[in-house]
Amino acid sequence: MATLIIHIPCFNEAATLPRTLADLPRSVPGFDRVEWMVTDDGSTDDTSAVARAHGVDHVVRLPVNRGLATAFMTGLLVALERGADVIVNTDADNQYDAACIPDLVAPIVAGRAMMVVGTRPIMETAEFPLAKKLLQRLGSWVVRLASGTRVPDAPSGFRAISREAALRLYVFNTYTYTLETLIQAGRMGLPVAAVPVRTNPSTRPSRLFRSMRGYVLRSMVTIFRIFVLYKPLRFFALLGLLVAVPGLVLGLRFLYFFAIGQGSGNIQSLILVAILMVSSVVIFAAGVLSDLIAANRVLLAEIRTAQLRARLGARGGGVDGTADRVGHEGQGDGADP
Repeated sequence: MATLIIHIPCFNEAATLPRTLADLPRSVPGFDRVEWMVTDDGSTDDTSAVARAHGVDHVVRLPVNRGLATAFMTGLLVALERGADVIVNTDADNQYDAACIPDLVAPIVAGRAMMVVGTRPIMETAEFPLAKKLLQRLGSWVVRLASGTRVPDAPSGFRAISREAALRLYVFNTYTYTLETLIQAGRMGLPVAAVPVRTNPSTRPSRLFRSMRGYVLRSMVTIFRIFVLYKPLRFFALLGLLVAVPGLVLGLRFLYFFAIGQGSGNIQSLILVAILMVSSVVIFAAGVLSDLIAANRVLLAEIRTAQLRARLGARGGGVDGTADRVGHEGQGDGADP
């Protein structure tokens, strides 16, 4: 039996959650069972009670607010424990049209992908300001560059993840999971697909940022951190080159004046050349060390995946029955009955 679990990370969503749950399907082609799960990220309202009252099968409550990325990863792990073959992640504010879920999981059911991202009609959505549209494009371009995937809407949180992919993903960023999980999937060679999806009118302001300025700043920090984490050698090599080029130009200038007998008046240029060239070497060395650390991080991720397989009794597979199922319905950490 193939099981689909639809996961919704929540923080103080008692008001919007009923509408979101009302649209969720209880049957999806390719699956024998469709279950719902809510990860309550330390809400101070009645989010957990509302989820139970509206028929949510699994409610996981974190004692304090840990952020969207942690709520996402917690839900992913508990869904694996509950026997999910595919996990669909969606938002509690009903941003995404739940009627698109069959389209979202279809590439996984067909065996063409292990992660599928829903592509929103960003440029046609009047509610999104221009700065957000431009940052969405920039973030997607960075992800394509860092991962080798071709996903038009990398920041989209509406996505389907196979059991095998969920076993191998881990998020370092505490702000959001969308960009990082795509980069990990691409670097691990997991097939990633994108399908167009529809969106609903906005029901509330975004919880990830309080202002457009905050969104821009945090997005730029996230993009910068992605380059440092996943392309360290390239990042530091380019940075070192930017420092080395002025040093090289100044060095050639000094040699020119030295050759015509005026070198004694340009000693300060020679000192600056030495500073710049030494700095570029140090930066490049930092890139080499960072690249070695990144390789070690890949090994740690493989160890984590092996531990999860042993813990869950899973040996991989997909919705076609090749995956071993979890042999128990144990409670996840912090999960409510």
